[in-house]
Amino acid sequence: MSIWKAIILGLVQGLAEFLPISSSGHLAILQHYLGIDASNALVFTVLLHLGTLVAVSVAYRRDIAELIVEFVRMIGDIFTGKGPGLRENDMRKLAVMILVATIPAAVCGVLFDSFIARVFTSIILIGVCLIITGTALFVAERIASGKRDLHRANFRNAFTIGLFQAIALLPGISRSGSTIVGGLVLGFKRDLAVRFAFLISIPTVLGAVVLEIPDAIKAGITGDMFVPALIGIIVSAVSGFIAIKAMIRVVTSDKLMFFSIYTWAVGAIVIVTALFHVGGTV
Repeated sequence: MSIWKAIILGLVQGLAEFLPISSSGHLAILQHYLGIDASNALVFTVLLHLGTLVAVSVAYRRDIAELIVEFVRMIGDIFTGKGPGLRENDMRKLAVMILVATIPAAVCGVLFDSFIARVFTSIILIGVCLIITGTALFVAERIASGKRDLHRANFRNAFTIGLFQAIALLPGISRSGSTIVGGLVLGFKRDLAVRFAFLISIPTVLGAVVLEIPDAIKAGITGDMFVPALIGIIVSAVSGFIAIKAMIRVVTSDKLMFFSIYTWAVGAIVIVTALFHVGGTV
């Protein structure tokens, strides 16, 4: 893989992972039209996810540190008979909510892995999913800001948002977009909807990387991939961090409509070009 392709893919992965435009959909489209070999694409995608993990970990480093500390303390309190203390400690509650929200995507990823893989090969279906993403964002923009803060949120809410995240396993459905929409539909305050969406991405993306590593190893990691991969990871991390900060402002200032227009346009262009057999297989 050339360095310029690595930069493009890293930039797209970083921005699209956290902006509501679907990183998986954009990467699949780019790989299709740039003619990147499927085996190289798999390896590179796994590595780029490491960059986005770095981005979200840096952006939410204080939350992550507090979540880990409180989760360990909670386990200790359970073993000593004090109980989990979820009602008294919002960070402990948030930690468990994150775990609950991860369950649907984990189960669906295992059960529907082959179906999801087939969708990745269909440019038309990816285009349709992008249009669905734009429509969901359009609806979410018209939802009034909710009043549900972390203290009022519950595990049923977390599981429901997890279902929204599971739908985003399909390329073209934005993970950040769908989970933020889920939070807004459930009446979350806009800042909490964004915060929760990004925090639940950590175990989800990490789990996906772990599951994809065996296939990536089988595909082969060659020495000439080291420099492009390193550059791609760095670009992904930096652009991802910028996208997170931008997304917080976008959601809290009611500007999701811009991304609706973008995903509608890209989805329509992809479908039209595929129907006319531009660039290869439909």
